[in-house]
Amino acid sequence: MTASTARSLLVEQLTPRYGEGEARAIARIVLEDAFGVRPSDANVPVDSFRLHDILLRLLVGEPIQYILGQADFWGLKFIVNPAVLIPRQETEELVAWVLEFLKNKSWESPALLDIGLGSGCIGVTLKKKFPALRLLGLEKSSAALEVASKNARTLLGEGVAFEFAEGDILNRQSWAGFSQMEVVVSNPPYIPLKEKTLMPEHVTEHEPAEALYVPDDDPLIFYHAIADFALQKLRPGGALFFECNEFNAPEVADLLRTSGFEEVQLRQDLSGANRMVRGLIRTSS
Repeated sequence: MTASTARSLLVEQLTPRYGEGEARAIARIVLEDAFGVRPSDANVPVDSFRLHDILLRLLVGEPIQYILGQADFWGLKFIVNPAVLIPRQETEELVAWVLEFLKNKSWESPALLDIGLGSGCIGVTLKKKFPALRLLGLEKSSAALEVASKNARTLLGEGVAFEFAEGDILNRQSWAGFSQMEVVVSNPPYIPLKEKTLMPEHVTEHEPAEALYVPDDDPLIFYHAIADFALQKLRPGGALFFECNEFNAPEVADLLRTSGFEEVQLRQDLSGANRMVRGLIRTSS
């Protein structure tokens, strides 16, 4: 089978489930990442057995990133599996905001804690782009922690230091073990369980529930805890960055203001949705 035939087959079979635009995007990823075929390589042969295996898995809703075991994020390829969320474009915008903040500071070796590592896409990308960073990470899931650690070793290099630990930020007794730091960043679970029925099937059936959902009666549970933690552990001039549910991002901003953070900002993503919040710690006079 040629690449051209494979592309046509993928688009034809996937369009009823995903729509033509998404089907074409998936076909491009399959051919480029699974077979190393560029769009211009129409006559390159493709392994038809492997192609059909991938296609069957796509037709039952399995995300292409899990099928291939990798996901693109900020130009890097992260290992992913069902233990971690698939990195998303909106989170790239959060990384850009944190990076902008770091580059405007004169800290020699700032410490950044990524809470809820998942694949490690936030913290690892920031360390890759800002090598002076002292990268710390906290992750509740041992399986996710293993993925994040593999990504850090692979993408940063074996000799580059990072400090990842297994733990739950909701366990306030554990906070005493953390030293002071300059930045805290988190994309915590934020989808109320009642909204699960509104989520796409490929998310609800394949991505880890513990990284997605929060109780209906306390949807800001992680934001409250992380804000309290950051108030204790951030040095003067430090910052807390959150990714948020677009429907309660203003509430997160209000939470930071009432908690004592200064210069609280709410930012929209490229689609115009309220997605990110930042709060600063007062600089010592």
